[in-house]
Amino acid sequence: MLTLTQVQNKSSAKLAGLNPAVHSAAAALIERCYACGIPILITQGLRTAAEQEALYAQGRTKPGAVVTNARGGYSYHNYGLAVDFALLLPDGKNVSWDMLRDGNEDRLTDWEQVVQIAKTLGFEWGGDWSGFRDYPHLQMTFGLALDRLRAGEWPSRAAMATVNDLLKKEDNIIKEEEAIVAVHVNGVKAADGVLDKGITYVPARLLAEAIGAKISYDPKSRTVDITLASEKAKFF
Repeated sequence: MLTLTQVQNKSSAKLAGLNPAVHSAAAALIERCYACGIPILITQGLRTAAEQEALYAQGRTKPGAVVTNARGGYSYHNYGLAVDFALLLPDGKNVSWDMLRDGNEDRLTDWEQVVQIAKTLGFEWGGDWSGFRDYPHLQMTFGLALDRLRAGEWPSRAAMATVNDLLKKEDNIIKEEEAIVAVHVNGVKAADGVLDKGITYVPARLLAEAIGAKISYDPKSRTVDITLASEKAKFF
C-alpha cells in the first residue's frame, strides 16, 4: 500500500505554480481522500496559454478526441486556479478515470467521494456544468470571470483568506472527530485505539497478544511480524 507521502510526492510537480489558496486546498484534498482509502493524482495544474492552445487543437486541427472547449487564456488552469484529478491505482503507477470504481469497497463510488470532499474545500466541479462537462476538473474562481483575469486582475487577499479559513474550519472538524475507542477481540477488550478520519490505530503488540500471536520487530527492514499458531491461523 502506498504511503501518504508517496501519494503526495506523485502530485507535487503539478501543484507547483498554483495560486497559494488553491495549492493548499489541493494538498488537503489529496490528504483527505487518502484518509478515506482513495489515493488520487493531480494530473493537471497550472497550464500556460500556449499549452492550452495545443490542447484545444486536439480533435480539431490535431489528432485525438476533443478534451476542452477553452482556448488559451480562457481556462482557469491558465491562472493557477484549477486542477484535474484521477484515481491512483494500487500499483502506484497507473491511474483511472472510471467514475464507477469503488476501490475502497465502501459501496460509494470513489469519484463521487473525491468530488464531495473537494466541494467542502471550496472547489467548483466541472461535472456540474450545464454545457461541456469536465469531470476531472476542479476550480476556484474567487468571484472573477475569465475576462477579468485576462485583463490582469488577480484574486484578492480577502478572497484567498476565505478559502484558508474554510480549510482551517474543516481541519478543526476532523480533529473533533478523532476519538479514543475500545478494541475488543471475541468480546474482550484488547486495547484502546485512536479513531482518526475513519481509520482506527491500535498498538500492534497489544492486539497480537490478545489473539495469542507472537510479535517481533526487525529494525533493519523496519518490519513488524505477527505470527499466529497454525491452528489459530486457520480460525482467524
